[in-house]
Amino acid sequence: MHMSKAGIYNQLVSEYGERFSPEAAQYAIDSVEMDWNVNALNKAKSYSDTMHMSKAGIYDQLISEHGEGFTPEEAQYAIDHVEADWNANALEKAKDYQGSMSMSPAAIHDQLTSVHGEKFTQEEADYAIANLN
Repeated sequence: MHMSKAGIYNQLVSEYGERFSPEAAQYAIDSVEMDWNVNALNKAKSYSDTMHMSKAGIYDQLISEHGEGFTPEEAQYAIDHVEADWNANALEKAKDYQGSMSMSPAAIHDQLTSVHGEKFTQEEADYAIANLN
């Protein structure tokens, strides 16, 4: 599942998860040998491959306490090492908006670049719009 320390801890202590005591969960976290950077990288790859997210969108999801809970350093490692075609991701998102929401190219571009939307760069959004069918 490529979880972060925080994600595993929260799952272990959650009343909807494993219901371990905080002490037992912390012991487990302290005892596990894990490369958290690799977990973050694998999660970033999954977001890129399946959800076609932007670099900034993935980073934000990785560090969010409501998302994956990785540290900023782990998330940055993931972003620096993930092999993703950000233009292709932007194009896939644009196709989703065009097909499911019948949005205009201008509206799709705005959604792709919005800090409240997909967070692609202007160049990535321009590529996506130029290559929509």
